[in-house]
Amino acid sequence: MKKLLMMLCTLAAFAACSSDDDGGNDGRPATMTDGRTVLVYMAAENSLSPHVANSLQQMKAGSRLIGNGNTLLVYVDRSEPTELPWLARISDGKVTDSVSIADMGISKQNEYASDPQVMEDVMKYAYGHYPAKRDYGLVLWGHSTGWLIDPDSIATTRAYGVDNGQNSRSNVGRWMNLPTLARVLGKQPHLKFILADCCNFMCIESLYELRSVADYIIGSPAEIPSVGAPYQTVVPAMFGAADDFYRGVADGYYAQQVSGRTLPLSVFRTSEMTAVAQATRSVLTGIRSSLGSGYADLTGLIHYYNTGAVFSTEYNMFYDAGDFVRKYAQEAAYQAWRQALERAVVYKKFAATWNTDKTWAAFYADFTATEDRYHGVSMYVPQDNGKGSYARYNQVIRQMQWYAVLKE
Repeated sequence: MKKLLMMLCTLAAFAACSSDDDGGNDGRPATMTDGRTVLVYMAAENSLSPHVANSLQQMKAGSRLIGNGNTLLVYVDRSEPTELPWLARISDGKVTDSVSIADMGISKQNEYASDPQVMEDVMKYAYGHYPAKRDYGLVLWGHSTGWLIDPDSIATTRAYGVDNGQNSRSNVGRWMNLPTLARVLGKQPHLKFILADCCNFMCIESLYELRSVADYIIGSPAEIPSVGAPYQTVVPAMFGAADDFYRGVADGYYAQQVSGRTLPLSVFRTSEMTAVAQATRSVLTGIRSSLGSGYADLTGLIHYYNTGAVFSTEYNMFYDAGDFVRKYAQEAAYQAWRQALERAVVYKKFAATWNTDKTWAAFYADFTATEDRYHGVSMYVPQDNGKGSYARYNQVIRQMQWYAVLKE
């Protein structure tokens, strides 16, 4: 019996440690720091798993420059059969204080990073053990499909953090809807910022859903490269003391080029969301009046993703919000709306092209992006139910709070 107990203890200790652990593994609560606590939530039990190690190495490098009193945490769930998901602190170039998901008291059998209860428990543990006097930040590392929504409990669920539950690199699995994500984050300390290191996140529908959980949301309306953010430069910027720290985050990300392309980025100040919603409702009223019973022709507008296997405009859904309003609203109405949006989009970086899993010439050559046409956020524009996937899109968007703005 004694030998059996010793073996069990040894196995438990092995499972609790991550292969990236460079230091202690006691997981003891830290005292409250004077600075900022940032959690990087890596939902990587999918095709992004091979990029985890590189991101962690970059975070280690960046952690050397975050200054005293700040705390960088990382939660990792990747496709490693012998490794339980784990939470750790990254400090002065090392991974320390690593604890497994079991050590945190999260005992569900098939762990999904996209399970709202798992995310809630991880964040409660992380922010509870590493409290900050200043404020908190969150990085959402993983896959995202913008506002697209399905029931949380089925394999085709969309939005953030697909987890296949098989320790494989498949992208077939469980996702988390944006309304669910908003509910989870609403139970945590209020966030100074969310950095969305995932695709198509800067859509007005998702931003509206998250308007009460964070002061700033940073990300791209387009697809992002699989390698993600260059954390050796982004990490120090996330802990910047200046009010416009977000500029450093966006600039650091933008400076990274992949295959000769960079990335359109924007920073959204959520305190301006009510004004943006009011301005959007007003401008849409005028656009509807001019269109009558017809649908807007979206040909030639900037779009950020195509959901079809073969190109067709009927499978475009993330259109640049301002490019649409600019085309269909009266000039004075457009300028009034744009002023409201620019008070919210406090910083943006333009890119004419970006990395995509689609062939650019086949799927994105139907528009020309210019800095004036780029507004930093996308918006869904309902279309004829008889075309492409619009019957589904038109239905599921009703579950987003932004739909109340669209329909009035």
